[in-house]
Amino acid sequence: MLKYQSIQELVSAAEERGLKISELVLRDQAEAMDQTQEALYERMRKSFEVMRESVAAGQKRELRSMSGLTGGEGWRMKQYTESHNGGLCGSFLSGAIARALAVAGCNASMGRIVAAPTAGSCGILPGCLVSLYEERGMAERDIVMSIFTAGAFGMVIAAKASIAGAEGGCQAECGSAAAMAAAALVELMGGTPTQCADACAIAVANQLGLVCDPVAGLVEIPCIKRNVSGLMIAFSSADLALAGVGPKIPADECVDAMREVGNALPAALRETAGGGLAATPTGQKLREQVFGK
Repeated sequence: MLKYQSIQELVSAAEERGLKISELVLRDQAEAMDQTQEALYERMRKSFEVMRESVAAGQKRELRSMSGLTGGEGWRMKQYTESHNGGLCGSFLSGAIARALAVAGCNASMGRIVAAPTAGSCGILPGCLVSLYEERGMAERDIVMSIFTAGAFGMVIAAKASIAGAEGGCQAECGSAAAMAAAALVELMGGTPTQCADACAIAVANQLGLVCDPVAGLVEIPCIKRNVSGLMIAFSSADLALAGVGPKIPADECVDAMREVGNALPAALRETAGGGLAATPTGQKLREQVFGK
């Protein structure tokens, strides 16, 4: 049985058996949960279905959050992408941005989402995977299997560091989500288990120190747009790993550094809305707009 205490454990076990990390994890989790592999796969397939549904729901023009502070970002980005020939990022990445915004917006408006690994970072993994499914025509089974890889990396990060903004800042939420997505993307593109770990390391390293400073204490500003940054880091980290551009610092050491940085963050920068953007004059005005003086 896997212990999910290190990234290297996953890589070594997969390589020794000649398996993808997803195949290894599916077998292990089916045994641990006393379920068949197909039953567990079907549960994950339904999660991917919810991801696709949240993309669709979040791209509605009339979508608004309960606070009224956000809404329609996914729709606006989708419209921009279609009317500006993909914009600066090109149609694929711009479309992925729209999907990430849509899922995060769906969450803010009390819609149904998959926490991947948290609600605050829910747009990153779906933004990546749904885009590959809808734009690149990747097989559903391959994409669903890659979520097992993402989940395994998330389990290790949760055990070694944290996935909670209140404990480790936004690096623990969007940083973890980007790392999970990067690993999944590498596997989908035919990369090795080692390259999955490399992508994870690069993604974590590029979001170390990211604070959690939600305006008015709500998972909207800047959280929704940080999902976009995490998505872009996931794609770029995956491409770097696939190109053989290694991280230099191993994934497990990057995750350990994430824990240390998170512990060093003051309470004001750990989801308390006491610092960062939440404490700016405009951030305070938005809080009063929602909750009054």
